[in-house]
Amino acid sequence: MDCVRTPEVVSAVLASSGPAAALAYLNEGVPHRFSAIYRFAGPLLHNVMLHDKAGRMRPEFLAVVPFTRSFCQFVVKEGSFRTDNSVADSRLVGHALRGIVISYHSVPVLDHHSGELWGTLSHFDMRSLPLADEEFELLQNAATLLPPYLSNL
Repeated sequence: MDCVRTPEVVSAVLASSGPAAALAYLNEGVPHRFSAIYRFAGPLLHNVMLHDKAGRMRPEFLAVVPFTRSFCQFVVKEGSFRTDNSVADSRLVGHALRGIVISYHSVPVLDHHSGELWGTLSHFDMRSLPLADEEFELLQNAATLLPPYLSNL
């Protein structure tokens, strides 16, 4: 990509084209197939937005995920979560998605009004992929910019 990837560009994309375009922009800079926004709803996580580099329909198993079977639970516990390879990650021994979702990099999204945890913003793939520190930082910044655009989701 020729342009500098900054929070200011994410903000401009959000303002001009909305959160789906911003999610696509975030995904352009990473090797991961999927970038997603999940919303907490009691014991479940609902996928409210998904960008798939392959341009396919969302796999059914990604639509609604029990919180206790998700990697998002680690975002809640740790404030963010990164794994390039869930199979090799000792923190994930015994986890239901270990070996299914292989690389997962995620940050919290807070409610625009209350500041409470609303959901997560993630890059993930079914193969082992690293995420550059700069792209993870951009993901963190994007999570602070998204909330005003998510109120109707």
